[in-house]
Order: sequence, then structure tokens, then C-alpha cells
Amino acid sequence: MKALAVLPLVLPLLLAAGCATPERVSPTPREIGFQALAEDVRIRHEPGGEDYARRVGASLAAAIRRVEALHGLPFRAAPVVHVCHDWPCFRRLVRTPDVAAAVVPDNLLVLSPSLHGRGAHRLDAILAHELSHLHLGQRLGHYTPSLPIWFHEGLATLAALGGGAEYASDIESCRAWNEGRQIDFDVRESHSRRLKGPDYGLSIHEFYRQAWRSVEALRAHDPRAFRSWLQALQASADFHIAFADAYNSDLDSLARVFFNAGPVCDDHGGAL
Repeated sequence: MKALAVLPLVLPLLLAAGCATPERVSPTPREIGFQALAEDVRIRHEPGGEDYARRVGASLAAAIRRVEALHGLPFRAAPVVHVCHDWPCFRRLVRTPDVAAAVVPDNLLVLSPSLHGRGAHRLDAILAHELSHLHLGQRLGHYTPSLPIWFHEGLATLAALGGGAEYASDIESCRAWNEGRQIDFDVRESHSRRLKGPDYGLSIHEFYRQAWRSVEALRAHDPRAFRSWLQALQASADFHIAFADAYNSDLDSLARVFFNAGPVCDDHGGAL
């Protein structure tokens, strides 16, 4: 995260959703000197960050319930949230620029100072977004390439009720789709081939929006199939085979129906 976070021209980017990242962590939380919040040991904060940590504590239980309800399974271990009181702390742990929070290797969930400042209104949503990444990380490993990035982010944004996709509208997302800037739902990813927004000609915000609306539409289309698919994925089933087993359709064909013929664009701003 860049130090000039207060500049209005870059604020939308700097307050963008946090996301899981494959980058390595250095230093360790112990070296930074995080302390357990007296009221809730699941929350660790920098010295001076007690008030911020208490705000996180007030939101944590509801965010955990929301993620567990969506994922259909409990966390394997109690989530631990690391709260950075200042930017040097966050930049030492999170190397990805322009994010408000992240889950980094070793399933370390880190919140930046922006969520206690001008982005405080986004804390609940971004906390749920990152907890979704953490939940998958506990069962499958950190940001596993067995799930494409669009699904990681679409599911997390759904858990956050849209948190992370606020800076692109449905109309902008549909315009991008109709211009051919589209998520490839049939993509197979690996450690050496991870596809993000720019790989599809999408801004990060358009990418999150398309991913979120796709996952949302798949759940609405058949909630029982969605639950079956997601539980199979969390048991390490193949992404596309599990979808075919749950929905009796291939993912790319069904997902494209929601953009090409509704309900995604028709219900959320109209195809342009």
C-alpha cells in the first residue's frame, strides 16, 4: 500500500478490496510485535492499535457467521486477524500494492490502517471478504491454484455482500462483457499461470464485479447444486468436474448464459 493513501485521486484504488496473494511474508508477526487484544485473543494488533482492534472485534463474530453460512462449513481453526496501526507495518507484511487488506502465506490475515480511517465504513465487508479467503486457505492451502482467481474473488465478494466490487458498476461490468472483455470460466490455472483482471482486459474492479455476479447467479440458479459444488471443492475435488456433477452442465456454458441472456446484466443494469 502506498504511503500517499490520503490523496483523493488515488483513494478509490487504495481502498480497493484486499485479496489473497501468493507473495511470501517477511517479517513474521512476532517480529513486528503484535499483541493479543485483551477482549478477544483472535485479534492481534500493533502497539497503539487497540481502538482499531476493538472495532474489528465488534465485527468479527458476524463476519465469521456470514462466511461459514456461505461456505457451508465451519472454520477449521479459529480465525486470527492482524491489525496494522500504521502503514509501515502493513507494507512489511503485504507486498501487493493498493489493497486495504490481504491474506498472505501461512494464512495470515492482515488489515491496513485505511479500514480505521477514511475507509472505516468498509471494515465489515472487507473483513468478511478476507475471511472467505482464509476459510478456503485453511482447507485447501493458501490461494490454491486448483481454484481460478475469479472464483476465489467472486466467492469472497459474495461473502462480503459486494465488498471489493464497489468501484465498478454493473453497467460497467456488462459493457466490458459485451466488448469482449470477459472472464474465461473454462480456464485451468496452475502455480505458473494465474489469471487476473488485466489478463482479460478488465480493471481490477470490473474483474471483481464480473466474478461476484457470476458466483451470485450460479448460487441463485440452483442453491442446492451450489452447496454441493462448494462442499466438493472444499474436499479438494476437481473444480470443473465437481461443477458438472453438481449442475449437470459445464461451467463455461452455464455461466455465460447469465451474461449473454441474463439474469446478470438484465437484472443489474441491463446489457448495453
